[in-house]
Amino acid sequence: MALASIPSPAESVWHLWFIPIRAYALCFIVAIGFGIWLSERRWRARGGEKGAITDIAFPGVIFGLIGARLYHVITDWQIYFGPRAVKEPYRALFIWEGGLSIWGAVALGGVGVWLACRRRGLPLGAVADTVAPGIAFGQAIARWGNWFNQELYGGPTTLPWGLEIDRAHGGEPGVLYHPTFLYESLWTTALGFALILAARRPAFGNGRLFALYVAGYTAGRFWIEGLRIDPVGAVDHAVTFLTLRINQWTSLALFLAALLYLRRTHPEPTAEPAPPTTQEATSGTSEG
Repeated sequence: MALASIPSPAESVWHLWFIPIRAYALCFIVAIGFGIWLSERRWRARGGEKGAITDIAFPGVIFGLIGARLYHVITDWQIYFGPRAVKEPYRALFIWEGGLSIWGAVALGGVGVWLACRRRGLPLGAVADTVAPGIAFGQAIARWGNWFNQELYGGPTTLPWGLEIDRAHGGEPGVLYHPTFLYESLWTTALGFALILAARRPAFGNGRLFALYVAGYTAGRFWIEGLRIDPVGAVDHAVTFLTLRINQWTSLALFLAALLYLRRTHPEPTAEPAPPTTQEATSGTSEG
């Protein structure tokens, strides 16, 4: 019998009169807010224009949420479609029930940021390096939404930090599970601090700090993803290819791509354009 364990929350939704307050959504709101705040501070410390990151973040967040949900629905389509579907197709739109993928968020969110950078005349590499630690810390906060939803947990464990999962979410009485949400939260927290330290070195410019974030995150995600199991009754098995889950293949591909980018020959750090001043940014916007 386990001497210690991590209990799961009894509730994930609270009601303020007739308004439902969902813990999953709240965790994401706090994560986004903290990420923007930290990135804004880092941008201003680089000499960038006040409010530029906040403006860029709006299309990035909107595009990112769409991409995050699309990736989840595409890779876990059998939850909503097909003969073994356990949810009605329209519930693919219910993002508060869980299912926001970081892969889709970064990919499509990056498109939104790129478009905003072009409009404002800002260097994308400098912006990417600025926001990298904020993304890592934001992921650490957002993962607690999975704890409230009792989802994306790992296999059974006898470790003292095992996670309790109730029967309604696929758990068994007396069985503890790997708290993979906690593993990833701790990993990305450590990664965020490592990125802040690495940013002090001139070599990590021109998008290289963001590449370091990608390499660091995917290295941990590959291991954590291998611990996960699917809730009982959701689907028969996760989407796999050659014994690895799709998210593990995605982690591996992005890890290698990040390493290749880090190994590329870059200009000297002084050649990277500095964040534009207010006057320069205004001029770049008027020029289109």
